[in-house]
Amino acid sequence: MDFRYKSQRRVQIDQPQPLPKFDSAGEDSEEEQSLRLKPSLSNVTDDQEPFMGFKVRRKASLHRDSRGDYLDVRSHPFLMRILQKQGDKQVLFADKVLKFTGSGKIKRRILLITDFAIYIVDPESGALKRRIALAAVEKMCLSKLSDNFFAIIVPTEYDLLMASTRKTEIVTVLVEATKSDYELEVDFSNRFEYNADAELVKEVHFEEVEGGVKTRISRKQVHAG
Repeated sequence: MDFRYKSQRRVQIDQPQPLPKFDSAGEDSEEEQSLRLKPSLSNVTDDQEPFMGFKVRRKASLHRDSRGDYLDVRSHPFLMRILQKQGDKQVLFADKVLKFTGSGKIKRRILLITDFAIYIVDPESGALKRRIALAAVEKMCLSKLSDNFFAIIVPTEYDLLMASTRKTEIVTVLVEATKSDYELEVDFSNRFEYNADAELVKEVHFEEVEGGVKTRISRKQVHAG
């Protein structure tokens, strides 16, 4: 199947950006996890596109060239089979990310965004772990700081908390992909909640510290029954 990509520019494939690194991550038995990002660029600036100046972003993020498909999806048969089975033809974004599970574990995943859905794929087994229709996404939550975290809020199911060095591009792609149907809300706050699974609410708290951003993920509330 012939895939069409939204970007018309041809950019030579280079080495992918490294995934975010963390000093520590708590286990499931811990009521509260504390993650500290490795130091990043100290020079930051306000960027007014596409988020109207609410986001403080690294200069590297401001000037990074966006090309959408960082994995060359057509060269991976297991990804092609997943998309062909669902009938999706237009890939808007593809890259490796970190996903935070409800139990507090960190999993490496492939994030695919098409003009119809979001796909979460296990890069080791090649299995499709989750498919979310774009229409089911209500909003995205991000901090106001220069971290890599973002949450995709899906009220009819459960939410996704992930981390990527290309967070800004991911948000932009989703806003653009949904704008013909509805305006996707992008919420900036240094403290937000998300449903880690059907019965568990967690809170993510961001704090600017010397040399980076400290991120704390805590168990907020357990629903009864």
